[in-house]
Amino acid sequence: MSALDEMRELLDRHARPDMSTAIDGIQVCRFLPPHTSATGMSGTVLAVIAQGGKRLALGERLYEYRPGEYLITSADLPVTGHVLDTGQSTLGFGMTISPSALADLLMEADPRDLPATPRTTTPGIAVSTASPSLLDAIVRLLRLLDQPADRKILAPMVKREILWHLLRGEQGAALRQLGLADSALAHINRAVREIRENYATAFRVEDLADIAGMSVSAFHRNFQTVTGMSPIQFQKRIRLQEARLLLAGRPSDITGVGLSVGYDSPSQFSREYRRMFGTPPSKDTQLRTPPAERTTALP
Repeated sequence: MSALDEMRELLDRHARPDMSTAIDGIQVCRFLPPHTSATGMSGTVLAVIAQGGKRLALGERLYEYRPGEYLITSADLPVTGHVLDTGQSTLGFGMTISPSALADLLMEADPRDLPATPRTTTPGIAVSTASPSLLDAIVRLLRLLDQPADRKILAPMVKREILWHLLRGEQGAALRQLGLADSALAHINRAVREIRENYATAFRVEDLADIAGMSVSAFHRNFQTVTGMSPIQFQKRIRLQEARLLLAGRPSDITGVGLSVGYDSPSQFSREYRRMFGTPPSKDTQLRTPPAERTTALP
């Protein structure tokens, strides 16, 4: 049995509606057709598809990944995920990528064994084909879901091995920036975090550039490269995503929700909501979908 075949079996057996597992930071997903698109913040993650496929939208950029391929996000980004209609269920593996864990590996590694850190920032999302060694490590991690006596000791080791294979792989140079405190990506991630934590409040681009330790022009250029959008567009997407989550619990309070995410004008809120989700908030059928049936953007 190939690693990918065993991965499919393990994912199918351990999939739960909430995608949680007994291993911290590991998710297992199984989506059955039909599906709706889902929006959310990506976090910094590794997502691997074993069966089916997914498409991820970040601004105007589209990313597809299918069996044997992985997707990495190196910043916390507002994304929209859609499960591809392949005629079968989609099975996926997700792992949170910790910048501190990457930093620890980089401290111990011989730089000659790793790709050079790029001189410029790279996009915050990338897709590549998983190497046999990466798939093998993922399978061994998933096996530990059936081995509780071994899990506590071995799971951290295998997760570390997975990170090592990623650092050595095609996206290693870009991922390396996530573990370096003084990289351009780390500086942009500070600004991303500032917008994320204060999305309902207006900001000055000059202040964000100061947080990132860059000139305004360099900040704009690097922010656009990582996120695929301007800081204002980024904030708008977060506001509207948060509004959709709030409306799921308060569907009749459209004006109040709009105000709580930073919109002073109900008409502007409704207009921009419709532009992003294709329907005004008062007619968004996704809000009436039971939580257990909603598709998450990742893995």
